[in-house]
Amino acid sequence: MALSSNVIGAINFFAMLLSIPVIGTGIWLATEPDNSCVKILQWPVIILGILILIVALAGFIGGFWRIPWLLLFYLIVMLILIILLASLVVFVYMVTNRGSGHLAPSRAFLEYRLDDYSGWLRRRVQRSYKWDRIRNCLSSTSMCAELNQSYRFAQDFFNAHISPLQSGCCKPPTQCGYTFVNPTYWISPINTAADMDCLQWSNEQTQLCYACDSCKAGLLANLKKEWRTADIVLLITLVALICVYLIGCCAFRNAKTENLFRKYKQGYV
Repeated sequence: MALSSNVIGAINFFAMLLSIPVIGTGIWLATEPDNSCVKILQWPVIILGILILIVALAGFIGGFWRIPWLLLFYLIVMLILIILLASLVVFVYMVTNRGSGHLAPSRAFLEYRLDDYSGWLRRRVQRSYKWDRIRNCLSSTSMCAELNQSYRFAQDFFNAHISPLQSGCCKPPTQCGYTFVNPTYWISPINTAADMDCLQWSNEQTQLCYACDSCKAGLLANLKKEWRTADIVLLITLVALICVYLIGCCAFRNAKTENLFRKYKQGYV
């Protein structure tokens, strides 16, 4: 029994280590400017990682100190957490399965359309009371000001590979026909009727295209890229956690069998 208990404790210690990439993924998302403004995914990931850590710690203690009820608690609750983590992995994949950038004439960067993205993601940014908060958060960052420091000439800017968020929020859509002065200052639109965003553009540095659908689409494109990266980490962790859980179940069953056999020998031999 002692050997089995030590094995169970060691297995659950490894499960504790698997909580680190989950918590780390949530913290990484929270440090990204767009995710920190939207505040959708990072806290569920962080909370789930902390719960995995706590439950694995309970299993670790139950294994080394031979506390059967604590091991049973670990087996039941960890199964629930694995199901929640699997559901989160599938959900993130589904909501980020749509949407991509579009080429603009004579531009190296891509432009983005809100309708390309999943309805669930669009609802996170389309409602005015939500977007007002997100817009204020985005406008307080230095992402657009950085473009002015990096690109002084039009052709350099047109050849730049800027982020989806910068493409959507810091400049007007290419089809509007604005004339470049600097990356965040444009004049003399040719076709203001080409897109509603053409009318939303403002040279006021706190406004720019933050009210545009292209800005919302750029935000979703950024989120998609980061969420997909996070989803890969969570998927790998999920597979490892399932393997550890199954090994732990086998070790727990063997420990129970060993314990029953020991009691049988004590009673009848």
